[in-house]
Amino acid sequence: MTILCVRFQLPPMYEAALPGLLGLLEEFTPVVEALPPDGALADLRGAERYFGRDAMQLASVIRVRALARYGVDCAIGAGPGPMLARVALRAARPGVTCVVPEDPDAIAEFLVGRPVSVLPGVGTATARVLCEYGLDTLGRVAAAPLSTLQRLIGAKAGRELRERAIGVDRGHVVPNAVSRSSAVERSFGMDELDPGRHRRALLSAAWELGVRLRAEEKVCRTLTLTVRYADRSATTRSRTLPEPSAHSAALAKAAYGMYETLGLQRARVRGVALRAEGLASAGQASYQLTLDPADEKIRRIEEVADRARAKFGPRAVVPGTLAA
Repeated sequence: MTILCVRFQLPPMYEAALPGLLGLLEEFTPVVEALPPDGALADLRGAERYFGRDAMQLASVIRVRALARYGVDCAIGAGPGPMLARVALRAARPGVTCVVPEDPDAIAEFLVGRPVSVLPGVGTATARVLCEYGLDTLGRVAAAPLSTLQRLIGAKAGRELRERAIGVDRGHVVPNAVSRSSAVERSFGMDELDPGRHRRALLSAAWELGVRLRAEEKVCRTLTLTVRYADRSATTRSRTLPEPSAHSAALAKAAYGMYETLGLQRARVRGVALRAEGLASAGQASYQLTLDPADEKIRRIEEVADRARAKFGPRAVVPGTLAA
């Protein structure tokens, strides 16, 4: 096994610990890809040779150090590639590492009975379409004609789905920097079914994120939405903004757009998180000129509201929807 997919069991609202936990992984390998809000991929090919231990043994050391230093347990999936490691993570639990063997026959046996929704990149809508045609497991997807899959979900998506279902993993761990991002999370006291309350939480998170970015004189290029469900699973969507921005209205619009694409119906949501990524200095960012007076008015109101919050406190000015 050369790839680990680690999910740290972080308490709600404790995502700030993630950079330190990523630093722990970087003690073993520099090839670490953050998977906010609570996970990471680590390529251990060089580490196995250097430390003289296999991935399973290194996973045990990582778990012990996370517990000793941060009091955080973790679930770990291991596999010969990033996709297989992430599938293995779905079957793992704290204290137990789930392993996908490297042998092709063993990989096929591991995948055959698993629901199609465990594959990274297969969202709710795609899984629903496949299930409607009886393709609810990876074994059935692997046995289906390629032309059928392409007719159902598109040529490229169908080809990639078929490859993943038979265990072909072409992915790579791409090192990134979680420090170049800022996140805000909203948790519900009870599992929430009401889409109106979901949207209100998104507005609150986008508003706080915008205030934070403007105070730091930063703008973000990409916004990522994570929705956590009652069964501890999560869905993540990312969207590149039309232009780098720190304006709460633009962030809220992007968040609403990503939320709508999920097509949630009676979903029991435990919490939502927004992460601003690709941060850059606001002074060095370029903007599209606009002649829209309404847009200019919103920006001026935002500047005045920021000055009022700086003088009278963070709750001095809030959106009317959040003041109720």
